[in-house]
Amino acid sequence: MTDPNVERKLVEIMRIISESDKPLGARLIADELHNRGYAIGERAVRYHLRILDERGFTKKHGYIGRTITERGKKELNDALISDRFGFVITRIEELIYRTDYDLETGKGNVIVNITNIDKDDYDNATDIIRYAMDNGATISPNVGIVEEDTDLDIYVPDGKVAIATVCSITFDGLLLKSGVPVVPIYGGVMQMEEHEPAGFVDLISYSGTSIDPIKIFLRRGSTSILEAIDTGYGNMLANVRQIPTSATHRAASIMEKAKKHDIDGHFTISEPYQDIFYAPIERGKVGISVMVGINAVAAVEEAGIKVETHPVSTVMEYSKMKKL
Repeated sequence: MTDPNVERKLVEIMRIISESDKPLGARLIADELHNRGYAIGERAVRYHLRILDERGFTKKHGYIGRTITERGKKELNDALISDRFGFVITRIEELIYRTDYDLETGKGNVIVNITNIDKDDYDNATDIIRYAMDNGATISPNVGIVEEDTDLDIYVPDGKVAIATVCSITFDGLLLKSGVPVVPIYGGVMQMEEHEPAGFVDLISYSGTSIDPIKIFLRRGSTSILEAIDTGYGNMLANVRQIPTSATHRAASIMEKAKKHDIDGHFTISEPYQDIFYAPIERGKVGISVMVGINAVAAVEEAGIKVETHPVSTVMEYSKMKKL
């Protein structure tokens, strides 16, 4: 049976081709996949296209590109209904499962966000990212730098440099690896007062959405990271997950261990039967709020530098990530 992650990419490629009124080549498909949050390069797209050709779902028109066949249209109509609803949470769950970072050895994969920055803006952008990280706006000061054509799984457009920042969903992977059942439930805008989280002013559920809630808030320009750092008052991005009440002490212990490896941030565990910063939690569960790793790159956009950010993008070996 084909890997579900591969099947999901095949379906998305068919969607992209079906939405075009002309044949599409691998580069254009890779660009659009990138826009939709898939960290996949042109060479990997060609591999997936060969699978679709072999199944009769797409047709190759020489060097011009591919079109979708009638058989492909039927497959697309029937395929992965669950992928159309709750797409984001499904992808997040897959990445949580792939997180294998070991808090004892300091090695293993963490979940990362990928931000593409123009090479001309790189120095200024990294200065701002470093400033935000130094002032606690994110969960780890370590980043991965990816140049063009250096990694098959991380697509970097021409003229760009990709910066991988540790995603807060990594905490969910650490909890799951330690035997704590965990479910991400909200992404939101957190109001800061005197440099501390005061309460969510907006929330979007991860379940049932086709766009990551954090990405939605980024597009809206909902943050004021630099203001929050400089004055103590402003809006940052955070998310919420819930765990069984009985796992509270174990979760707190895991998160304390993570601090020793520079995986930290404003995280708060709610009391049983109580909301967390006005975010509702199910009975029998407690909520955990964590500031997201993307806050540092949101600060770059606030400074007027255009970047492209893809939250919860892929996994990366944490030991290869370094401080700016």
